[in-house]
Order: sequence, then structure tokens, then C-alpha cells
Amino acid sequence: MVRKKGSLILCGAFLFVAWNALLLLYLWGRPPIGRLGEGGGAEPGGKEEWGVGRGKGGRVNLAGEVIRLAEEVEVQLETQKKLLKQIESHRAVWARQKDVGKRETEDTKEIKQEVVHQPQKALLPVGNSVDDGDQVKHTPKPAATVAPDSKSEQQQAVEIKEETDEKHKLTSSTASPEVIIPILVIACDRVTVKRSLDRLIQYRPSKELYPIIVSQDCGHAETARVIGSYGDQVTHISQPDLSDIRVRPEHRKFQGYYKISRHYHWALNQVFNTFSQSTVVIVEDDLEVAPDFFEYFRALYPILRSDPTLWCVSAWNDNGRDALVDPSKAELLYRTDFFPGLGWMLLKEMWDELEPKWPSAFWDDWMRQPEQRKDRSCIRPEISRTITFGRKGVSLGQFFDQYLRYIKLNTEFVPFTKQDLSYLLKEKYDEKFKKEVYSAPLVRIEDLQQAGSLKGLGPYRVEYSSRDSFKVFARNLGVMDDLKSGVPRTGYRGVVSFLYRGRRVFLAPPEGWKQYDVSWS
Repeated sequence: MVRKKGSLILCGAFLFVAWNALLLLYLWGRPPIGRLGEGGGAEPGGKEEWGVGRGKGGRVNLAGEVIRLAEEVEVQLETQKKLLKQIESHRAVWARQKDVGKRETEDTKEIKQEVVHQPQKALLPVGNSVDDGDQVKHTPKPAATVAPDSKSEQQQAVEIKEETDEKHKLTSSTASPEVIIPILVIACDRVTVKRSLDRLIQYRPSKELYPIIVSQDCGHAETARVIGSYGDQVTHISQPDLSDIRVRPEHRKFQGYYKISRHYHWALNQVFNTFSQSTVVIVEDDLEVAPDFFEYFRALYPILRSDPTLWCVSAWNDNGRDALVDPSKAELLYRTDFFPGLGWMLLKEMWDELEPKWPSAFWDDWMRQPEQRKDRSCIRPEISRTITFGRKGVSLGQFFDQYLRYIKLNTEFVPFTKQDLSYLLKEKYDEKFKKEVYSAPLVRIEDLQQAGSLKGLGPYRVEYSSRDSFKVFARNLGVMDDLKSGVPRTGYRGVVSFLYRGRRVFLAPPEGWKQYDVSWS
């Protein structure tokens, strides 16, 4: 490869010299000015073109001709300059590759010399261990040695090189910078976005590791001024297409949902394709975050990355009202088959899968369909790491007065990054989860509602067998009763976990559950 590049450089230099020689011959060999026949010149354009250089009475305009020649020479010099730059760049690459090849050769020689001078080097015996400082702690067991002729010098050199490469790889991995987790704030015309941004900036541990990107739709000037007031604390981008979307007549009242879906599509493409990020946490302009919001997503990023049965991490608990959660279990996390949204993490690989088929409206319910979910789950907390303060929006306050305004926001900082969260991986989680749910005593709702009927804090299990029985039990126990594509909010394997009057309750299908029934929606 190096020889090939060297030949190309020599050819380039030869062409450069030949070009200049031809140029000089061309200029010297031009016909004398003013001696062309009346029928026209030797170049395209004939008499008319050469006539430009003549004055009155057919005399040649020497000044004009000199200027024209100077312009031609300038063009040729520019071409030569470009050629020189190309030759210089190829020469620099060739020199670097030659230098690298020289260093590799010297390293190989050093390794071989080390092997030759230490033919009796002992292998690490079975009874030895290595501490954090990579120093060998010798046990009383004698070290086994290898005879000089048991391995060739070449084999030993390869082993030493592989060991060195592995140590270098580990060192590079440890020293590599932490992954950047950008926060995408979806905004429109709420000036109260200030409340959301204030909390994000207040709790953000690093501007570099958690850049805040505010994507604004609607073109609302006052909201834009509020976002702009944060200066370089945030990056403000604006959705360029503010036009109305053509929809079916019966969907005109849902125009806002179409615009939101279009905005999400554009904003996520900006984060992943324009800003080239590998992950993102999406929040909306009416969400306030908890003090450990960033800690939560930082700790769960590797879990999401390593488990293909997960497709998101959410900061939201749909049944996170004060009376339904355990305030002493701020560190408790769950798997859920229901896509929660409202502060959620997405990987670029997942966006690459979703983007080509992204819906024109109602994107969140679309995400909950089995064709998108594909039996994958999300992580959600016992106590929410976000709350919503935006009653007014395209949903016209749906669920806000009845549920959302009562969601409890976590106030205790949990050091998730210092905890072992591997219990959330599917192979570990499912076995323990099923055992805990179906070993819980089966009780009736009446038993839970009657004070003193049950002893202890549970857990207890209430069993449903149909869509209607689920909805009746959910309403009576105070949890959300709607289902999306057959999946209950916060449900995992059909089980909804919550507190009822201080007792842990599992609202669960019969044992042996297999899959959700989409007709239950």
C-alpha cells in the first residue's frame, strides 16, 4: 500500500513538471500578434475574437492583449497550486504511514528480543491471583515453568502482544469519556417552559454530559424569548414547518395531535442525525423533574443498552399518586409493558427502527401497539421523577384533574449509579417477579376495603379474568382502569402493582398468563 502511494506521488510530481513544460512551449509557440490572416485567427471565434485585440485601423491593442495573457497565466497558476496541494497531502499521508510502519517494526523487534532474553519466563500458576494494581501475589505453590523449546519465539511474541493489546483496550475503555445524554425539551407556546428549564439546569450535574436542546414548534414569539434568555445554557432549535396538515374532515379537531407528531419526528431526527447523539431523554415543556432525574437515567442507560427486551426507560409512574406509592421505597424500580412516556430515554438504534414508520398523529398510543412494542418493556420507578403542571394542552386537560395533578414527585436523591441494577434484566427479574406475585395470598376486594380484615402489610393478590373485571377492580382500588392494546397502565405480564391503604397489592391475571388481548382496548 505504501509503495503504491509512493508511485502515485512520483507520478503526480512528473505530471506537474510536464504540465509546466508544455505550458511554456505553448506560450512560446503562439503566432505573433497582428499577423493573422483576414479570414480569422487560429483559435475558435476567428476574426471576431481576435478583433478584440485590435485598435483603430487594425492596429493591435497591446495593453489589452497583455491583460488577457496575464489572466490566462493566473488561471494556469491556480491549477498548478491545486496540484501542489494534492501532492503535498499525499506526501504527508505517505510519511505518516511510513512512520507507523517503522514503529510497528521496532515494537516487534523489541518483543522478540524480550522473548529471546527471557526463555525461562514462568507462567502464572493456578494458585496465584492478581490484585487491582496488576501485581502478582504469590502463594506457597511453586511456579510452573515452560521449557525453552515448548513454544516457538513467534508464538510467545504473539501471546505477549495480545496481552499488551488487551491491557491497552481495558485502559482505553476505563479512560474513555462518559456517554453524553442530551435532554430534548419539546416546546410550543407555553412561556411556563421556564419552570421546566429552571429545574433541569438547577439539577444538571454537567453541562457537557447533559446538553439541553429545546425544540420549539408553533413559532410563538414570547416563548422563543423565554428560551433565548438562557443563552448558551441551552440550544434552541425551531421546527421550520408551521403549516396546517391536511387531515380527514372528522380529524380536523385533532390538528394539534398531527402537528405534535410531526414535531417529534423532526426534533428526534435533529438529535440523532444532525447532532449525532447515541441516546436522548425526551421531556415536554410542562414537566418538572426530580433532584435525581439525571442520576436515574445515567444509571439505567447501560441496562437499556445491554437488554434487548427493553426499549425505553421512563421517569413516570401512571399510578404514582401519593396514596398508591410507598414513600419509603424511592429506590424501587420495575419493568413495565406499558409505554409511559412523560420523561423517557430512547436509543438511536430504536429510533432507526421507528423513524421510517413514524405515525402522522397520536404517536404515544401508536408506540403502545404490539407492532411497535414487539413484547419489549420499559423501566419505570415506584415514585415518579417527573410531574406535569400543564393542564391546558391539545388533550384539553384529559386525566389531569382526576389523576395527573396528584402524581407524587420524588424529593429524595437516590444514588442509582452506585447500586447494582442488574436485577432489572429480564432473566433475573421475571423469575423473582412471578414468584413474588403468585405466592401472595389471593384475597377479595372486600377484604382489602374492610379495616382489620387482613393482618400485615402484604403483599396481597386480587385476581381478574376479563376486561370488565379488571376495570371494576381498578376503579374500586383507585388505579387507572384504561388499557392500550390490551395493556394496563404500569402493567407487567398483566400485573399492576401499587399500595392500597398502606398494603402492597398485585392486581393480576390468573397464573400461567401468556399474552395480552388487544380486543380489551
